[in-house]
Amino acid sequence: MVRKTSSKNRANRLIDETSPYLQQHAHNPVDWYPWGEEALEQARKTDKPILLSIGYSACHWCHVMERESFEDPETARVMNEHFVCIKVDREERPDLDRIYQTAHQMLLQRAGGWPLNMFLTPKEHMPFFGGTYFPPEPRYGMPAFHDLLQRVAEFYTEHRSELHEQNASLADVFRRLERSTATEELSDGILAAARAELGSQYDRVYGGFGNAPKFPHPGAIERFLRWVERTEGGDDEALNMAVHTLTAMANGGIHDQIGGGFCRYSVDERWMIPHFEKMLYDNAQLITLYADAWLLSGEELFRRTAEDIGEWVLREMQSEEGAFFATLDADSEGEEGRYYVWQAEEVRAILDEKEWDVCAKRWGFDREANFEGKWNPYVHMDSQDIAAQSRKPREVVDERITSGRAKLLGERSNRVAPARDEKVLTSWNGLMIHGMARAGRVLDRRDFIDSAMQALDFVRANLWQDGRLLASAKDGKAHLNAYLDDYAFLALGVLELLQARWRDEDLEFAQALADAMLNHFEDGKVGGFFFTSDDHETLVYRPKPVSDEAVPSGNGIAALVLLRLGHLLGETRYLVAAERTLHALMGEASQHPGSCNALLTALEEFLYPGEIVVIRGPEDEAWIWAQSATSSYAPRRMVVSLPPDSASLPDRPARDQLTAYVCTGRSCSPPIDSGEELDRRLA
Repeated sequence: MVRKTSSKNRANRLIDETSPYLQQHAHNPVDWYPWGEEALEQARKTDKPILLSIGYSACHWCHVMERESFEDPETARVMNEHFVCIKVDREERPDLDRIYQTAHQMLLQRAGGWPLNMFLTPKEHMPFFGGTYFPPEPRYGMPAFHDLLQRVAEFYTEHRSELHEQNASLADVFRRLERSTATEELSDGILAAARAELGSQYDRVYGGFGNAPKFPHPGAIERFLRWVERTEGGDDEALNMAVHTLTAMANGGIHDQIGGGFCRYSVDERWMIPHFEKMLYDNAQLITLYADAWLLSGEELFRRTAEDIGEWVLREMQSEEGAFFATLDADSEGEEGRYYVWQAEEVRAILDEKEWDVCAKRWGFDREANFEGKWNPYVHMDSQDIAAQSRKPREVVDERITSGRAKLLGERSNRVAPARDEKVLTSWNGLMIHGMARAGRVLDRRDFIDSAMQALDFVRANLWQDGRLLASAKDGKAHLNAYLDDYAFLALGVLELLQARWRDEDLEFAQALADAMLNHFEDGKVGGFFFTSDDHETLVYRPKPVSDEAVPSGNGIAALVLLRLGHLLGETRYLVAAERTLHALMGEASQHPGSCNALLTALEEFLYPGEIVVIRGPEDEAWIWAQSATSSYAPRRMVVSLPPDSASLPDRPARDQLTAYVCTGRSCSPPIDSGEELDRRLA
């Protein structure tokens, strides 16, 4: 059947939304609603089931399904006739996405993804059927979406009693998921179990975990790095697994070799061909990971990779107002990856002969095309090997790679770029504030620190209102009740930025974020934190996240923030809340420890409190001491430098000379007056 589409449809209710993803569907012939009372009331009043469709702007298959089905007038007619159709941006509403991805897993006994299309009862909003991408014609073993709609509508009409029974059963499962049973003992045995589990999943040929499609899993690699640091005598195997994976990713096509930054995942096991969308949250975690891996291993590739990510963020992902944008699309001009891939002849015409000779070997342009007849650059040969083969000094080879890369980046900037989702998400900004501040102080990049500070100032000015956060902002409009991740990730970013550049008001803001988490998200009965606040709209399920997903577990980050803030301030209520969280959730985490790095990191810092180094004195002199204290990989160490006139931390006062205090747990050293003495103490 030939599908007819039209771009001339009148706008539907999505036209006034701030989400670019929702606006992309504003001229579909589907009578879309955003999630809200108007849509839910319409479903109740008409007794039509809800078709809930969840996606995001950088999602390739979301665009495909829109072109094939949502722009088709006949498919839209069936949708409008039988369903109340609701479109949701999963990045703005992670609460809804989390609930209905869980439901998909339970109903279909397999993982979900995007686009997610779930059919809900009109009153209870309980899912009774669903799936991800559906084609316009029967293929891939799936029915045509048009036919599926008809069958679901008939089933809803003819099988009400069966649906009622299924809803009751599903509601019971959700109730059981909400409950957590506290465990009495907290021990480090689970850390070893996570190390063993991840080791068993490790791909010893290509690095990473599992088979294609292959995701970076930064939390798993961080677990290896932390295990190496904490294990007496180290763990060579864990270090090798981390270094192998980070090297393979940095040299692979998943890493944008020309412009920096990482794509979301590799479609093959060798990291060669990415799914070309770029997500802020992936790069926020990876810039931290590569900077830390450089500290631990000394591998110069890791330093360069971290800097590449940061420079990409500065160039392409930060607004003039300071906030970080959300995503870059996989597609441009209707083709996935078109912006990033090359013809070899095109590259040869851009570079001079000397640059071509080196860059062709470096990025595989002299080999067979690897992406649909074109070349997606990857590191085929490192500069040392090129230098040896060509009998040229390595410095000359590196210079030609650098100049060739700059020319290719300049040429690429003239292409039609992938769409950028310019909404500002508080949680993702928190992760990138953390990443840029961490990389800035580890790599001595003040511009990265400036970037993090500008983003924090934007969030505080635009998304912090009356002592509460909002989750999203775009075009001058901030809205949506914030989630646990917003508070926890932003607080983590603030604590890292305090280590890079101290401001008293930032410490006060971190405390306000922690207090809001405790007041509105904590489970007062057994501990831990719900994903939604106590004044959030009532949904069919109130999750309490334990496992890491694409981003770390909000509970793990919340516990870590409370531990660090509690030790920095000597505030026992923060420490108690963190301990309660670990007791409440560690039993569930023990069932799959390799997926719970954020929570295990908090456990590790609870069992083995790190050092807090407080330096007080003039900024330039204090920076030198702080850089020395940050020069080795010590993930459980906080280093803060306060100016002499700071009113914060009065129990570690300023003196007439540059002074440091080293605190572990609840005890602090006498004042330290020399850099050599501080180095000895930290060694």
